[in-house]
Amino acid sequence: MNQRKFAMKLITDLGLAGSKPVATIMECNQRFITVEYDQYLNLKEDEKLLDAGPHQRLVGKLLYLTMARLDICYVVHVLSQFMHFPKKSHMEASVRLVRYIKGALGLGLLMSS
Repeated sequence: MNQRKFAMKLITDLGLAGSKPVATIMECNQRFITVEYDQYLNLKEDEKLLDAGPHQRLVGKLLYLTMARLDICYVVHVLSQFMHFPKKSHMEASVRLVRYIKGALGLGLLMSS
């Protein structure tokens, strides 16, 4: 049971058909923080996305992929915590996850009869 066709459509919709796949889902020790925490510490490096819609749709599609792709469940769970106020780093991590999926399209659940 895999969702190769859905994953290929996701990759082409994002315009990542010509990009290189990555070997890991996330960067090592990558931490995501909220917009409120940035405001509290007066951090300005990572800016808030003006339109949260594309990120929300992408995370929704990734949530659908978690039914057959158990290797991405943790990262999608972490990214879904920042659905209402996503930042640029959250969108970059979501795109990195799609690039990982591109490199491992054949993975999925094997259900024997």
